[in-house]
This record gives sequence, structure tokens and C-alpha cells, in this order.
Amino acid sequence: MTNMKIAGQAAATSVLGLLGLGVILFVPAGTLNYWQAWVFIAVFTVGTQGPGIYLLVKNPAALQRRMHAGPTAETRFAQKLAVTGLFATAIGAMVISALDYRWAWSAVPLWVVVAGDVLVAVGLTMSQVVVIQNSYAAANVTVEEGQELATTGLYGVVRHPMYVGVLIMSVGMPLALGSYWALLTLIPCTAVLAVRILDEERALEQQLAGYRDYMKDVRYRVVPYVW
Repeated sequence: MTNMKIAGQAAATSVLGLLGLGVILFVPAGTLNYWQAWVFIAVFTVGTQGPGIYLLVKNPAALQRRMHAGPTAETRFAQKLAVTGLFATAIGAMVISALDYRWAWSAVPLWVVVAGDVLVAVGLTMSQVVVIQNSYAAANVTVEEGQELATTGLYGVVRHPMYVGVLIMSVGMPLALGSYWALLTLIPCTAVLAVRILDEERALEQQLAGYRDYMKDVRYRVVPYVW
């Protein structure tokens, strides 16, 4: 696929994604006067589009891998279920946050909202750094012919640094959107993510040369000294 075609596909995906975010956030909120949502969308846009442009210039193949996402992109049944669950919990967090704003269930101070946006930015940045350090990092669980095992950078600290970014963003998003109640979605999100990681490791052990030894060298999956 040419760079121009990848750029067009990325632009279309971005526009559809932003429209989707708008619907998910502003319809349940019942208003466009939801400033926390506007700031979140701005942070999310900058945090995804900047690195996306970088990848388009430096490594379009990696960008293409990142765009190939969703349950239908997975070949393993457990991964289809896990990705569906992750999408559901993310949407649930946003909808609950919007309803929280509409009905004023939470009183979240400005500094907490700002901290939430910072966490979202950090989570997105970490996920993008992972793609830069490991060009084979995809949005779906797959092992390509000639794929090399990444063991340095963030991969030298934990085995799944991209999911660390996902967890950080999952904590930050409800706070950025002004909701404490939406933090409850972290429970199913963490459980589904654990299922995805364990199944992914089984696949990588079988298909990616050296992964079993790598698991011995880097003991922790997501949180050092915890798991």
C-alpha cells in the first residue's frame, strides 16, 4: 500500500473516530456545553495524530499495523472476546462520564480533571513510543514472517508496555471527563486486559522465536514486582 493511500485511510479513520467520540460523549451528556469532553477530545487528537504523522513519514508499515484493529482483525477467539470487552469498557467509561456530567453525580475539581488529561496524554504517548521501539507492535495479536523479538527500551522493563499505556489512559479518562463513578469500569477493563495478555503470551510462546527465554529475563508483564 502506498504512503498516500495509508495517509488517506488514516485520515478517514481519524475523522470517523472523532465523530464517534462526539456522539458517545455529547449525546448522553445532553449538551455540547461539556468542556471536559472538548478538552479530552483535544488531548486525544493531539496524542494520536502527532505520532500518527510521525509514523506515516518514518514507518508507514507500523502505522498500517496500528490501523488494523478491532475484533474482526483478531484470529484467536479469546482475542476477539477480549478486544470486544475492551471496546465495551472504554465506551462504557465515556457514557457513564457523560451521564455523570449531565446529572452531576460527581464533584470533580479542576486539578483532578487536569491530572486526568495528563494521564491520558501519558498513556497515549507510552503506547506510541512502544510502536516506535517495536515496529511490529500491532493492534491485534499476530506474528509476522521475519518478525524480531523486541527486548530493549520499555520492553526491557515489562513485557507488555503498550498495555501499561492502556491502563494509564483508562485511569485518566474518567477523571479527565469529570467522573468518579466511571472509574468503576477499571474493574472489568483490568480483568479483560489480563485475559488478553495471558492468551497473547501463549500465542507468542508458540510462534515467536526467543519469547520463552525473554519471559524468563523480563519477569513482569505490566507492573514491576506485582504482575
